[in-house]
Amino acid sequence: MKKGRYLFSSESVTEGHPDKMCDQISDAILDAAIAKDPNSRVAIETLTKTGFVIVAGEMTTKTYIDVQKVVRDTIKEIGYDDPSYGFDYEGCGVLVSISEQSPDISQGVSGTGLFKEQGAGDQGLMFGYATNETPEYMPLPIILAHKLTKKLSVVRRTKKLDYLRPDGKSQVTVEYLDGVPKRVDAVVIAAQHSAKVKYKTIYKDILKHVIKPVCEKWIDKNTKFYINATGAFVLGGPVADAGVTGRKIIVDTYGGHGSHGGGAFSGKDPSKVDRSASYAARYIAKNVVAAGLADKCEVQLAYAIGVAKPVSILIHTFGTNRIPENEIGKLVVKHFPLKPADIIKELDLKRPIYKKTAAFGHFGRSDPDFTWERLDKVEVLKKEAADHIRNAEINGTKVPLDGY
Repeated sequence: MKKGRYLFSSESVTEGHPDKMCDQISDAILDAAIAKDPNSRVAIETLTKTGFVIVAGEMTTKTYIDVQKVVRDTIKEIGYDDPSYGFDYEGCGVLVSISEQSPDISQGVSGTGLFKEQGAGDQGLMFGYATNETPEYMPLPIILAHKLTKKLSVVRRTKKLDYLRPDGKSQVTVEYLDGVPKRVDAVVIAAQHSAKVKYKTIYKDILKHVIKPVCEKWIDKNTKFYINATGAFVLGGPVADAGVTGRKIIVDTYGGHGSHGGGAFSGKDPSKVDRSASYAARYIAKNVVAAGLADKCEVQLAYAIGVAKPVSILIHTFGTNRIPENEIGKLVVKHFPLKPADIIKELDLKRPIYKKTAAFGHFGRSDPDFTWERLDKVEVLKKEAADHIRNAEINGTKVPLDGY
């Protein structure tokens, strides 16, 4: 665990940010497929810029999807419903290029290849992370950043600040002392707005209605606020910035705390371990920390394409573990799903739940559909960890801080 006093920053973006819009479109198409055919194989990428959306990828499904309608409905729901914004759901063009999943990949995922059970949809490494520094078992900077962008969305949608537009970003810098958050040092907000509103009004309103309700517990007289620091944010969305699926993977996860394997989530059905194994790794890490086995926990899972069993499992607790890391690893193997089919079954992932994951983070949320946030393994982990500690004490052995 890092010692001394230091600053750490994380960012989030609103649902109207161009990259996040693409994530939501990709996941909306996934939801449309999986709602009618839970066994759909989907890998969809989206690109947007002024006046158009391109949807491309692979999909094998037994149902029909009106991709044009899904795209336009998603854009409308996000809030691009006025041509004066420079981009709107009715006026944009939608180009679609989708083919079937490669049969070479399909046989490995379907269990008809070399190994006769459902294997991983690709090779890769996935991470999950948890910390006890917040009730959500998430790092404080990313939780506050998400709450700020969510608040921006709420005050826009409820018309409390009716001059706001869908695009926006937040960033929060937290001061830590010996790994424990102490205060917020800086808050950055970029909120798209109409051309008619004055900067002083925006600054005052965002501070009052967005920042203080979310961060008041953590701010002090020395906290710095940067609100639309260029002076104006009128031009936003796809007009100002191209958007692409999978370009906000740190926003989607832990805000830079812990590690990241590089794979995005959105547009991918749960046979893709980029998504399902990342959810499983979070599920493991959160239960380990909630059970008191460690204050912080990072889990790495790695897979080979077409192979069900992970090629490696790593438990890293940053020196905060209360039983040896190798013992935590044994408990993980014993009590948690690690093969793709087992993960999908345990977490009930063949459901149309994904579009709502594509904004404001995939982790640290209380929605019951986010099954990877459950704490249903805590009691068994506590019991077996207590048994280990008791046996160690009886045998007079020390508890080492070793790796797994």
